[in-house]
Amino acid sequence: MNRQAWSALVERWLRGPADAVRAHPLIGRLTRQLIRVNVLDTATRMAAQTFLTGVPVLFVIAAFAPDSVRSNLLDSLRTVLGLQGASLDEVRHIFASDDQEAVGTGGAVGILVTLVSATACSRVLQRLCERSWHLPHTGVRLAAWRWFAWLLVWLGALLFQGRIHAGFGGGAVLGTFLSLLSGTLMWWWTQHMLLGGRLAWLPLLPGALLTAVSLVTLAWVSKVYVPHALNRSITQFGPFGLVFTMFSWLIVIFTAVTLAIAIGQVLAHEPALADLLGTPPDEDDPPPGARAAD
Repeated sequence: MNRQAWSALVERWLRGPADAVRAHPLIGRLTRQLIRVNVLDTATRMAAQTFLTGVPVLFVIAAFAPDSVRSNLLDSLRTVLGLQGASLDEVRHIFASDDQEAVGTGGAVGILVTLVSATACSRVLQRLCERSWHLPHTGVRLAAWRWFAWLLVWLGALLFQGRIHAGFGGGAVLGTFLSLLSGTLMWWWTQHMLLGGRLAWLPLLPGALLTAVSLVTLAWVSKVYVPHALNRSITQFGPFGLVFTMFSWLIVIFTAVTLAIAIGQVLAHEPALADLLGTPPDEDDPPPGARAAD
């Protein structure tokens, strides 16, 4: 192949993505959105904050809560994360401990400090919602109570995840339906809550649906992948293996959450859905006439 042929081939290869974007504007909007949100960085930050601050909150609850609450929480973690074998024994040992000094001798003060630290999860998730919907960041005084409210509601919902996934004894099919329904409602409320009500409810629905479907799918995948990965890591590295594997799986989970919320915003601005949902115009997108001219 001569030099001119190589040049023509390279030019067509380089022009291919641009032609695809022009032919399918949705691809261009998705690309810009994912770059804006910075998927891997955001997912890693949420996973880190959840592990560093959310996990201690669960242990505080396990230490001070009644036995019935401990049992529900353990069942939820076992169901959602697919814990079994050595990994389940490690978590059960922590939850069965009656040594409250392991959490802190401050009692109620220790619980409050832990909850305040755990609002870091709320703050990172709020920034994800604001970036996805191209909204300015809300001030601390206006958003602080929302961080606490979101955290408390989600901790309460976590206690029932085991029963929901089991369909309250009704079987896997009912459990899957209830998981999708409850997940959609929770992530729908989450976006509206953390955005401070700056957007109407309906435009937030696609992101909520995508997030619920993604997490229910990962919950089923976790039953196959997580137990083997955890048990192998614990056998090789002891308790540190539990840390490494759980943190890696949290990154997978929050990558799915980040993608779902970001893509949900793009879908909500698609002409057909935008008319149906009443989605407000996105100021960062050029008007249809400008896109046609390009």
